[in-house]
Amino acid sequence: MTIGPSPAVTKSIRTSGELRNRLLTAVLLLPASAWYLILLVAPLAIVIAFSFGERGQTGGYGGGFTTENYATILRSPDPLITSLVLAVGGTLLCLLVALPLAYFIATRGGRHKGLYIILLVIPFWTSFLIRTYAWLLVLGPEGIAGFIASATGNDKFRILGTESAVLLGLVYGYLPLMVFPLYVTLERIDRTLVEASKDLGAGRWATFRQITLPIALPGLITGSILVFIPMMGEYVIPAILGYGRVFTIGNSLVLRFMEARNWPSGSAQAVALMIVMFLSVTFYVWFTNKGNRTRDVSVL
Repeated sequence: MTIGPSPAVTKSIRTSGELRNRLLTAVLLLPASAWYLILLVAPLAIVIAFSFGERGQTGGYGGGFTTENYATILRSPDPLITSLVLAVGGTLLCLLVALPLAYFIATRGGRHKGLYIILLVIPFWTSFLIRTYAWLLVLGPEGIAGFIASATGNDKFRILGTESAVLLGLVYGYLPLMVFPLYVTLERIDRTLVEASKDLGAGRWATFRQITLPIALPGLITGSILVFIPMMGEYVIPAILGYGRVFTIGNSLVLRFMEARNWPSGSAQAVALMIVMFLSVTFYVWFTNKGNRTRDVSVL
C-alpha cells in the first residue's frame, strides 16, 4: 500500500509554491511599479507639496506653508472656467461629428474602410504645431474670415483671437481620438439585432437608442475621456489661434512657471486642474452608466 505525504507536508509544499508565485509576481511587477512611482507618483507628490509653499525671493520655491495659492484660484477662476467650457464644448462637438462618421465607416464603408481610416490618420503624419499654424491661413483675413467680412460688409469681422477659433482648432486636432474608439465598438455590432429591432416595428430612432447607442457606449466613454483630458490642459491651440486673448489654464500655467517663476502658484493651479478633470470624468462615467441602466430597464 502506497502511503502519501502527510497533511502537514502537503500544506508546506502548497505554502512554498504560493510564496514562489508571489515572489515571481513581485519581481515581474517591480520595473513597472518603479517606473510608476518615479515618473508619476513622485512628481505628483512634489507638485502637491509645492502648491502649499511660497514663492522664493528670486522665484521658484521658497518653502513655508500657506493656502493662499488655492485662495487665489477661487478668487480668479476664469482660466479654469474657460478651459472647462472649451473642453466640454469641444468634446460635444467631436462627439456630434465622430458618431455619424464612425457609424458610416463601420456600417457603410465596405471594402473602403481601410482607405477611410488612413484618411483619418494622415493628419497625424504632420506636426501638431504645423497643423495648428495652418489654421491661421484658413481662418485669417485672406481665408474664411476675409470672405465673410467682404460678403457681409463688416470689415471688423474676425475669427482668430476668439473662442470659436480655439474651439474649431480643438475639434480638428482631437477628432480622430473620438472616431477610433467609436469605430471599433460600432464595427462589432451584430447586424441581426438591428434587423430584428426593425422587424419588431421599432423605428430608426428607437433602434439607435435601444440597440446602437448601448453597444457604442464603451467607445463613447473612452473617446470622450481621450478628448476631454488633453483639451482641458491645451496650451498650443489657445496660444496660436486665440492670439493670447483666450486665456486658458494652460496659458496660466506657462505664465506662472516660465515667466513669473511662481512655482507654488503654478503647482496649485495644476492640482486644481487635475481635481476638476477627475471630478468631470467621474461624473461623466457615472451619468452615462446611469443612463445605460435606465435604458435597460425601459427595454424590460
